[in-house]
Amino acid sequence: MTEEGLVLSGLVKRFGDHVAVRDVSLTVPHGRVLALLGPSGSGKTTTLRLIAGFERPDAGHVTVNGKDVTGLGPAQRRFGMVFQNYALFPHLDVAQNVAFGLDRSLSREDRSRRVAEALALVDLAGFESRRVTELSGGQQQRVAVARAVAPAPAVLLFDEPLSNLDPALRERTRRELRAALDQVGVTTVFVTHEQEEAFLLGDLVAVLRDGALEQLATPPELYEAPRTRFVAGFVGRASELPGTWLADGRVRIGDSVTWPSSTLDDTLQPGDDVIVAVRPEAMTVADQGGLPGIVRDRRYTGARAFFDVETAHGSVEVEASVHAIAIGDHVTLDARTSRAFRGADA
Repeated sequence: MTEEGLVLSGLVKRFGDHVAVRDVSLTVPHGRVLALLGPSGSGKTTTLRLIAGFERPDAGHVTVNGKDVTGLGPAQRRFGMVFQNYALFPHLDVAQNVAFGLDRSLSREDRSRRVAEALALVDLAGFESRRVTELSGGQQQRVAVARAVAPAPAVLLFDEPLSNLDPALRERTRRELRAALDQVGVTTVFVTHEQEEAFLLGDLVAVLRDGALEQLATPPELYEAPRTRFVAGFVGRASELPGTWLADGRVRIGDSVTWPSSTLDDTLQPGDDVIVAVRPEAMTVADQGGLPGIVRDRRYTGARAFFDVETAHGSVEVEASVHAIAIGDHVTLDARTSRAFRGADA
């Protein structure tokens, strides 16, 4: 089987004068999970609907395992779909829910075998006779996955299926869902607006903005090597300060403070104005010689504490021990690493 499980080539979708998807091209290797991540209105759901066949692109192609399916409707594509509310039938038991999407021409034996195999994949063997109303949210999620995989689809599609769960249940369900997807081994596309969810579930993450693909990368690559200011700010937390590119892996903040930095912009020249993005955990409180500032606020999250430090060049967020500094303290800051972007790259 081709390694290119799902390929999107130059997808464009317009609704009147509004361009919802702008020339999106990406490849998801067979059996891998792609998380579509972005703010509201970024084009995530429209892209998913183009993949599913619920919408037809104005330009571009959708290819699955080497076959162009752009002209096929949803039924002909035979993809598995898991919706936000799971769409399970409360009057049916687990086995009947899973069997619902199977071809009616299958024999009873084949239908029972498909149901048993699908439930075994999601670790629900023995639950066939349970009512779905007797199951936990995570178990219901796995029933929905089993129903989607029972017909042996080429692609699985998820439309923010965890958005209605409370935080504790969502965390547990994410782990269960990722384990189920590892067992299933089907090329999967997962829509979410939450970075943590995208990082936990996705082998690859595609960040969308205004219908365009900003960056496609693994979670570590996306966090550690954002290609644009938008990605740096949207994925994780980052403070921005104006600076000057010095080359040789350094930037200058103000007149005298230099920080280590990197950039993917090979057009930058020494002396160019840049925007410097720095993560809170990359900041350190220095004894001297760093960027001076005053601690204005603190946010305590239990595991971590974040401090807002006002400097002459802008506010910087610093992650530090809750006992290290206090509101009102005068501090100096250094950065272990930072990312430089051309000033016009917003």
